[in-house]
Amino acid sequence: MVRSVVVTGGFGVLGHAVAEAFAAAGDRVTRIDYAPEPKVAISGALDIGGIDLTDADATQAALDQAVAAHGGLDVLINVAGGFTWETLEGGSIASWAKMQSMNLLTAATITQLALPALKASAAGRIVNIGAGAAIKAGMGMGAYAASKSGVHRLTEALAEELAGTTVTINAVLPSIIDTPTNRADMPDADFSAWVQPAAIADVIAFLASHAARSVTGALIPVTRGA
Repeated sequence: MVRSVVVTGGFGVLGHAVAEAFAAAGDRVTRIDYAPEPKVAISGALDIGGIDLTDADATQAALDQAVAAHGGLDVLINVAGGFTWETLEGGSIASWAKMQSMNLLTAATITQLALPALKASAAGRIVNIGAGAAIKAGMGMGAYAASKSGVHRLTEALAEELAGTTVTINAVLPSIIDTPTNRADMPDADFSAWVQPAAIADVIAFLASHAARSVTGALIPVTRGA
């Protein structure tokens, strides 16, 4: 069955890997991102750039475009987000609001708006990107971890809310992801221990599959380098 899949943050490294995996499987993929355009194209994908996912009107317009182009919506993958490292004493309270907006409100906004289309699907799937760092926050991780903990709680609460519908919702909790930005920020780290974006995409693909039809409300660590 060919499905309609929306990936937020789809122009970034992880979002691209996820979107590419679904496109390779034959699904119709829409990438929605705050950036104006992707750096790397995916054949056949619908790319919608310049979208602030905390803006309900802009987000609804993007969803309407995806639904019209691909005949509905079956899978929503919330990759969009951001990161900051700063201590409370030396940092800014504004960073806490920024992390909540980028990581939690983006996911909550598009998920709420997408629910009617997802519930109309025979097998709706929502997969969020949480964070291993939100289980036990280290120094400088407070603002980021608090926002990702909110994503975890959103996932659990919505799973109960959607009980009895065709829709499941789960979250993957990666450790450090092997991206060019992370390598530049941590040049002395052991990159071999970091999680590959393609490995995260594999877990997401499973959670969106028929095989995972009985899994909902799960927070799944993805921590092994390979």
